Amino acid sequence: MTVVRSVLLFVLAAVLEIGGAWLVWQGTRESRGWAWIGAGVIALGLYGFVATLQQDANFGRILAAYGGVFVAGSLAWGMAMDGYRPDRFDVIGALICLAGVAVIMYAPRGG
Repeated sequence: MTVVRSVLLFVLAAVLEIGGAWLVWQGTRESRGWAWIGAGVIALGLYGFVATLQQDANFGRILAAYGGVFVAGSLAWGMAMDGYRPDRFDVIGALICLAGVAVIMYAPRGG
């Protein structure tokens, strides 16, 4: 698997998980109704399948690395959809998380 394909799968997973959670939030907290909640539940379910498309067979490694993508993606989603303005510590934290993704997933391993 190429790094590009892996990154694209992580981005798709983030869109599905964060978007799904956002839809549930909107349906519940913003009273937009069951259609929003249902769409969110479907997106969250699809997220679960996307992670299985990563070539690495180690569930723990995939989900640990994805956690960093989730952190950065959540901040980006908040900016795009809710007008959230991250401060410099949010940005630094997200960059640290993305550096962790790179180390966990793409560092050369012997053997």
